[in-house]
Amino acid sequence: MQEIIDRGDSMPEPNARADQILVADDVAANRELLQEMLEREGYRVVCAEDGEQALEVVRSQPINLALLDVMMPKCTGFSACRAIKSAPETRLIPVVMVTGLTNRDDRIQGIECGADDFLNKPVHREELLARVRSLLRLKRYTDELENAETVLFSLALSIEAKDPYTEGHCDRLSRYSVALARRIGLSEELCVALRRAGVVHDVGKVAVPEHILQKPGPLTADEWKIMKEHPVVGERICSPLKSFRHVLPIIRHHHEKLDGSGYPDGLKGDQIPLTARVLTTVDIYDALSTDRPYRKALSPAEAVETMRKEIRLGWWDAALVTELERLLLEAEPSSSGKSKQSQPPQKAGPGGVS
Repeated sequence: MQEIIDRGDSMPEPNARADQILVADDVAANRELLQEMLEREGYRVVCAEDGEQALEVVRSQPINLALLDVMMPKCTGFSACRAIKSAPETRLIPVVMVTGLTNRDDRIQGIECGADDFLNKPVHREELLARVRSLLRLKRYTDELENAETVLFSLALSIEAKDPYTEGHCDRLSRYSVALARRIGLSEELCVALRRAGVVHDVGKVAVPEHILQKPGPLTADEWKIMKEHPVVGERICSPLKSFRHVLPIIRHHHEKLDGSGYPDGLKGDQIPLTARVLTTVDIYDALSTDRPYRKALSPAEAVETMRKEIRLGWWDAALVTELERLLLEAEPSSSGKSKQSQPPQKAGPGGVS
């Protein structure tokens, strides 16, 4: 395997001590040289001798960036990169393929595996450090975005936890929505938006007093006016996140009805985004098929029949209700027999009137 030979000099990276970098190469001299270059800049370095060992490190330690040699025994850099990028817990780690290969097909293969960048051997110190700094800077931005999403999800789940009758509601909406979206052929980007929206769709209820949220009887006109504001508040809370651009319309419009009698904007028919109609469909079903203070849960068949009656009133999307019913018929029943609602198809994965 071709050795790395260029050392050079550079100024230290100011925030390097917070970053841990994986160097994977089956040639000891290459590992040692990359390690020396990076440690001189203040980075912490973990080394691996092959692809399998690299994956063990990534799964067991906090890694901020991975430098993978392409031609390694047991598991190539391509395979290791693909594994890193396909696992939810590691897919955001930047991966740089370090290679002596110059064939365009090899580059294409690396891109298809999810590689973020390439370095040719012999590696030049300045180029190495410039790429490392750039990718680590991007990783910090990504981490900040993830942290913001985590805070939003935690807030949404804390709101759900205040009402014992809505336990698990957000998780079910995420799974059902994704399953239904995939069934009707929506893009993966919109499926991700629905997974997120399932969790945060009611985050605006943080502005609704608890005595209104938990009131067992009908709301007064003033209370209903406050309740109707929660989709707008939720949209406003989530709007700073650019990654939520497809989520925002779902949050705002998941209480609209096809005949225009919904809220907050009174949209009609196709004015309501399809993604919002998907979430509304599963939201209504989940509300009907779970226990509430004022009634017991309906069976799946009863819930669907109720929705079909409401379709005739002009409220819901008939095609989506039909597809949801087919999903429910295809889903395996809960083995425990204790569930309060039909189980969604597990293939949906991660990730109304509630």
